[in-house]
Amino acid sequence: MEGDEDREALLPGATDRPKMAAICDPSRLAHRIVVLILMCFLGFGSYFCYDNPAALQTQVQLDMKVNTASFMQLYAFYSWPNVVLCFFGGFLIDRVFGIRWGTIIFSLFVCVGQVIFAAGALFNAYWLMETGRLVFGIGGESLAVAQNTYAVSWFKGKELNLVFGLQLSMARVGSTVNMNIMGLVYSRIKDLMGSAGYTTLGVTLMIGGITCLFSLACALVLGYLDKRAEKILNKEQGKTGEVIKLTDVKDFSLSLWLIFMVCVCYYVAVFPFIGLGKVFFIEKFNFSPLQAGAINSVVYIISAPLSPLFGFMVDRIGKNIIWVMCAVVATLCAHMMLAFTFWNPWIAMSLLGVSYSLLACALWPMVAFVVPEHQLGTAYGFMQSIQNLGLAIIAIVSGIILDTSGYLFLEVFFSACICVAIIAVVMLYFVNLVRGGDLNLSSWERAKLLKQAAIEAEKDRLRRESVDWNRIRPMSAFAVRVRYLSRLGAMLPDHLTSHQSALSHRSVLK
Repeated sequence: MEGDEDREALLPGATDRPKMAAICDPSRLAHRIVVLILMCFLGFGSYFCYDNPAALQTQVQLDMKVNTASFMQLYAFYSWPNVVLCFFGGFLIDRVFGIRWGTIIFSLFVCVGQVIFAAGALFNAYWLMETGRLVFGIGGESLAVAQNTYAVSWFKGKELNLVFGLQLSMARVGSTVNMNIMGLVYSRIKDLMGSAGYTTLGVTLMIGGITCLFSLACALVLGYLDKRAEKILNKEQGKTGEVIKLTDVKDFSLSLWLIFMVCVCYYVAVFPFIGLGKVFFIEKFNFSPLQAGAINSVVYIISAPLSPLFGFMVDRIGKNIIWVMCAVVATLCAHMMLAFTFWNPWIAMSLLGVSYSLLACALWPMVAFVVPEHQLGTAYGFMQSIQNLGLAIIAIVSGIILDTSGYLFLEVFFSACICVAIIAVVMLYFVNLVRGGDLNLSSWERAKLLKQAAIEAEKDRLRRESVDWNRIRPMSAFAVRVRYLSRLGAMLPDHLTSHQSALSHRSVLK
């Protein structure tokens, strides 16, 4: 590509470097495509193993002899460490480990956590499985931060939007593959071993952990290529750029707190449902385990291609609050269909997948509209923190409701959470309207405001520069000499008295 050749010509020391094949040259597109593939697979293992419990819910509960509340602790233990780590993941990457070592260390946490999780099943120790999920959670969310940091380091401008979309799509592919094959892997291991049981479950989870080893290998290769590119191109390591100041929380606006409320109330009605969805489809709709796993993964299947498309659409149209409202209302309709009808669940799950993708593209960018740039790191960290806190608590509550009251009451509970999200969106709309915010402006109106702001900034800069330069003009050599002599007490001719008066006036100004 011509752009790549121009980019290469402008790089420091480009003329001194020996010619190399395009796939080996960090400045060329072919090499960066290899890096992009490694980035996408960097998080594949983490997303694949995150929903291992959902894909094997029946097997985990039967083989480990636990109820639903205890089963949902596996998701809660993943979320607990991220209530805190969301604030410090970027700091650890920027200031402590660096992007390369940080990525490798967080990948190791994911691998070790999955091994401990599987070992807990092998030794019939459920507490060890919970410990494994805790360790897995320490690495999982921070690895996603490292993945995004690599993307920003290697890709710029318009390329970056596509790269983020591809990374998100690959993450959803990992979740989808897990939902559809882990049950089959368990069945094959059971046939080979002659019976089901905790040993069969442990072996199945160990096999799933191979994906984490694959992602660790990607982290190692990516670290080597980034180090090599640093030497060849004289570029710096990537940094998250996050600046976390907990004292900024006191300055958060009402609009931002309402965005947080929408985030928590929405996602607690989606992820815990997916965690419990497979058995729900088996019991209510008499699906086979294979069919139930397939329909439970529909949300992720739809999200993979639609997230980049919806992101482009929201960027072009604007009106973020309207899109968020559409997504939340559609999600409520999906839950009510699953709760009160026996319609084909593919309809409700497809609607849930579309609304889930739309909400992510419209909600998260709104934070940047209501928070100054220097507070963005704190705002996003706090948003992820309370999201993980909500997921941890609601995961446990969902398990208790299901054990005591069944799936109908659980769906009513999820619908109630969505209703709270709807109330928060309505409040956000009116708060934004009253305060003249730009959350619900069209993209054209936002572009106009940005243009006006740029013009005002330029006028302000020119105003500051239009100072009376005559008053701050440097003194000539003659004036300096006269001032020096006058301070020594030397007698000056009369024709210099006016100049001396000016110098006195200037000294007063100083």
